[in-house]
Amino acid sequence: MNLQQGANGSQGGMPMRKVITYGTFDLLHHGHILLLKRARALGDHLTVGLSTDEFNRMKGKTSFFNYEERKIILESIRYVDAIIPETCWEQKIRDVIEHEIDVFVIGNDWEGKFDFLKPYCEVIYLPRTENISSSQIREHYRENRL
Repeated sequence: MNLQQGANGSQGGMPMRKVITYGTFDLLHHGHILLLKRARALGDHLTVGLSTDEFNRMKGKTSFFNYEERKIILESIRYVDAIIPETCWEQKIRDVIEHEIDVFVIGNDWEGKFDFLKPYCEVIYLPRTENISSSQIREHYRENRL
C-alpha cells in the first residue's frame, strides 16, 4: 500500500481505478513502454497478464526470453504495479473479477476481440506504436546476422 492509499485501496477517499493489460512483452521496445505508460495513465494501478511460455507455445509463438526473464524486465518498469501469469485465453473474465479491474487495455490490432469483457469492465483498444514490433526486431536480426 502506498502512502496515499487508504486501507481499502482508495486514494484520498476515491476508489482506486485498476487497469489490466496482457501480452508476451518479449524483446521489450519503446512501443511496449508506451503501451504500459498509456495503460497506467488510465488508472491508479496497472496489472500485466504476462503470457507464460506454455501459453505462447499453444499460440504457436516462441520468445527469445523465457517467462521469468520477461517478468524480471517488466518488474523494473515503473508503470507496472503487478504481474500475473497469462496461461489461457479464457482466464480474462476471472482475472477482471478477482483483481477488481475497472479497465481492460490492449493494442488496437485486437480491436473488437475482447468486447466480451464489456459487461465486467471498460474495454479500451489503444493505437499501436507505428514502425516497431518484436517481430520486426527478430526479422532485422535474422537478416543482419554476421
